[in-house]
Amino acid sequence: MATATAGSAAVQRLRLRTELREARLAADLTQRQVADQMEWSPSKLLRIEAGEVGITVNDLRLLLTFYGVEDPGRVNGLLELARGSRKMPFTEYRDIYPKDFLDFLAMEASAWINRTFQSMVLPGLLQTEEYAAAIIRAYSPNESAEQVDRMVEARMLRQDVLDNEQAQFFFTLDESVIRRQVGGPKVMRAQLRQLAELAARPRVNVMIQPFSLGAHAALAGPFTLFEFKEDVPTFVYLENPRGNATISTAPEDAATYIDLFQDLEAKAIKEHVPEILLRVADGVGSPQADLIVPDA
Repeated sequence: MATATAGSAAVQRLRLRTELREARLAADLTQRQVADQMEWSPSKLLRIEAGEVGITVNDLRLLLTFYGVEDPGRVNGLLELARGSRKMPFTEYRDIYPKDFLDFLAMEASAWINRTFQSMVLPGLLQTEEYAAAIIRAYSPNESAEQVDRMVEARMLRQDVLDNEQAQFFFTLDESVIRRQVGGPKVMRAQLRQLAELAARPRVNVMIQPFSLGAHAALAGPFTLFEFKEDVPTFVYLENPRGNATISTAPEDAATYIDLFQDLEAKAIKEHVPEILLRVADGVGSPQADLIVPDA
């Protein structure tokens, strides 16, 4: 049970939703009964319990009274979670990003462990400005130059999380990600060199799935897993070709994708990755060579 405000707004919202659902079940109340008592639409409570929206302090006081939650320590802890959970990051980009992606950004900013698989392009956390701009223009050809600039700005701001000394990052990339010349040879060369620098950091693990491995289960699509120090579920984010996403905190989904990521990790190239990336960077624009791991 939460009695402190530690953690980001995103984590606090996840903690609050879990507490509220458990309190409702302990009171033996249905969502319909609660919605009727609070004079809410049924969808409002559903969204609060799903962590999709916050709840005001005044509404929370009334809700806890209805649930029979009276312990002052518990009440105060939940009120603090409600206050903290309303200050979600990246809200200034609501006009350019959908709700699901803003939730993803909030989780990314507060995760303890980030595990990402990408089969087509570099993850946003690893992109240079020029690479990011090229990707955004390709995905959204009708966006204005101003909107593209704002999207690139948001992407660069996201990368501050790489400086979080408490977090760990694991990126598994299909070989096609480092071969595809996004933005042209000059942009790609600079991107690979930056990626090599990032891969040399102690908390940033970059792994490569070589073409020689053939087909594998993750080719179905990119995915990201966020794990937290706090007592909140693992966050699973699945991308799809249409540009939208599926989000889940179901334990069975987390277990499935953690197993998949670990299988990818076991088969990936993990040693000498910075050297490999620099070698590929030097060869941009020339015939592709096999990925050869340098001698130790």
